[in-house]
Amino acid sequence: MTDAHDLPLLAPTLASLPLDLSPDLHFLSRELILSPQAFTLHTADQEPEASWPIEGADLKLQLGDHAGVGSLKLIDAHQVRAHWRFTMSKMPAAQNMVAQFNALQRARSEAQPDTQEQAKMPAEWPEESSESLSPPSTWTLFRLWRFAKPYRAQLLLGFGLTVAATAATLVPPYLTMPLMDDVLIPYQNGVPIQATTVMKYLAGLFGAAFIAWSLGWARTYILARVSERIGADIRTATYNHLLNLSLDYFGSKRTGDLMARIGSETDRINVFLSLHLLDFATDVLMITMTVIILFSINPWLALVTLFPLPLIAWMIHLVRDRLRTGFERVDRVWSQVTNILSDTIPGIRVVKAFSQEAREGERFYQANRQNLRINDRVNRIWSLFAPSVTALTELGLLIVWAFGIWQVSQGAITVGVLTAFLAYIGRFYARMDSMSRIVSVTQKTAAGAKRIFDILDHTASVPEPLHPQPLAGRPAAISLDQVGFRHGNRGILHDIHLDIQPGSMVGLVGHSGSGKTTLVNLIARFYDVSAGQIRLDGTDIRQFSVTEYRRQIGLVLQEPFLFFGTVADNIAYGNPDASRSDIIQAARAAHAHEFILKLPQGYDSLVGERGQALSGGERQRISIARALLINPKILILDEATASVDTETEREIQQALDNLVKGRTTIAIAHRLSTLRQADMLVVLDQGRIVETGRHDELLAKHGHYFRLYQAQLKLNAEPLPLDTATEGTPHATD
Repeated sequence: MTDAHDLPLLAPTLASLPLDLSPDLHFLSRELILSPQAFTLHTADQEPEASWPIEGADLKLQLGDHAGVGSLKLIDAHQVRAHWRFTMSKMPAAQNMVAQFNALQRARSEAQPDTQEQAKMPAEWPEESSESLSPPSTWTLFRLWRFAKPYRAQLLLGFGLTVAATAATLVPPYLTMPLMDDVLIPYQNGVPIQATTVMKYLAGLFGAAFIAWSLGWARTYILARVSERIGADIRTATYNHLLNLSLDYFGSKRTGDLMARIGSETDRINVFLSLHLLDFATDVLMITMTVIILFSINPWLALVTLFPLPLIAWMIHLVRDRLRTGFERVDRVWSQVTNILSDTIPGIRVVKAFSQEAREGERFYQANRQNLRINDRVNRIWSLFAPSVTALTELGLLIVWAFGIWQVSQGAITVGVLTAFLAYIGRFYARMDSMSRIVSVTQKTAAGAKRIFDILDHTASVPEPLHPQPLAGRPAAISLDQVGFRHGNRGILHDIHLDIQPGSMVGLVGHSGSGKTTLVNLIARFYDVSAGQIRLDGTDIRQFSVTEYRRQIGLVLQEPFLFFGTVADNIAYGNPDASRSDIIQAARAAHAHEFILKLPQGYDSLVGERGQALSGGERQRISIARALLINPKILILDEATASVDTETEREIQQALDNLVKGRTTIAIAHRLSTLRQADMLVVLDQGRIVETGRHDELLAKHGHYFRLYQAQLKLNAEPLPLDTATEGTPHATD
């Protein structure tokens, strides 16, 4: 680190990052500036505070995030030179800074004119996930072996068939030498053609073609079947891993992006394995065998044939990294397009309600244009590369013709040898051209594989215990001991002490943001506590299997989510093996049976996408029936009646009365009247428990709960005439 005043004051700014956190995670406003010479840290008054020169190619800028706090590290081969922190709202600026820094380092290492344009490009890229900032490597494709390993016998058979089929395709050109030298040329000199000799050569040509076709069909069929299964395994493994990740992972991801990864990326990998990788293996074998045959026929002519190879290899090396980085950016910007679709199509009612069709159309147009611009940049590189390889192969063929004619004129080779050489050369250069084109496909697939492994490499923040403890069958007693929870640098819950007796009902009340939902999320173990313990029947819930523990919990949310399918399927979602009589019994207890029978197909009626065919109260009662059917030990009600009318609320409340019987229940409600019968009310304020007790006890204290209750009475009261508006108004001191 050097003094910031030693740097040129007018150094151009490539990127800036507003920093709002100090190293010890306190709020502090500063700004990090990237110039071509250094990183400079400025105070809130824009005074230079410190700087870190960029003097070596071994410097790296590492971006990450954990629990809502962004982290940017400047590291070299030996140490971390600087470490800056910021909240997640600054992540787009941090991503742009990393992209600018990487472009600057590439420009320095390559020292080529066109990289100056690339150094300016990343500012135009869409926002990127921090997990995708490191460029994908072709070696990522070798990680796919974990999915291919179960099919190694079929792959080995396919490789053997590839070798045999390739060898069979090389037989016909070899037979053209005696056919030319022993049959056709002698015939031109007056020697009669021997039918048996001609038939022998023609039979050899036909046999080689038939064998090559048969082996090629068998090879393609076997390897296509294997690649389809590998692709299916990748999709299944990625989706299952995604399901097992914690909720905090999904909080920072877009639905469209995840759908694109599991769908289009795995499909791209599948096509690569079934078609392009097979073609590449065939190309390598064909080129290798052809080179061996050419050298066995005439070494000097073979050397001339291989003249363009070094130039082609140099061009492949030149464009490989640019294509790989470009294709990953193409994938990311395409995810932005799918993200817009995944936002607007499910939310089309809101779009139309607020007349935002034109705005959403413009947003999609801009994302699509960005996709077009990035594809154009990649295509500029590729459009120059592919014709150049073709031109080099044509030049090589011309050189072979010239050298071959000279060799024939000198008597060094026969016309048959030259003919066979030209036949082999045609196949050789065709395979070279094919291999050059596979560079594009390989880099696209490497970028897709990296995006898949970004998911597979992510670990859940709610881990499974190594030796899970068994769950008791009796009603659950829940104990919270000094529980605290932090999200990044923000403390949500502090020193929570709470004992919930088996079979009792506890109500959580408090202002919005007081920590009620966070508390039930911790009890459901959607997140793990930052401090303290939550115990179930005396055992830390982190000692139970996550799956088995959550099977003991019934959850009824304010906005119930129903899956596309029948009413019966949604009720039985937590217990797919439930009988129809059990489903009906749960629906009766949830006061849903009557309205279900009025649907066109009763329990077999489709509820529509996210239950849109039903009203809010109907969806809520189905979600209550869904919770009833699994017979949970613990019941969590999160604002279960907040978004319905009074009549529907009464029906839902009756259903909830059936649901809570004999279960440990934790209920959140803004309508305090719904919690009158709770065994204990817990009042939260700013993440702390400030009061506990029954409804009447808390009202008598004239504390937090009393003020909440009085405020709600005022809110629900009918408006009074202006001349009496101040009469009889309840006060907190009454």
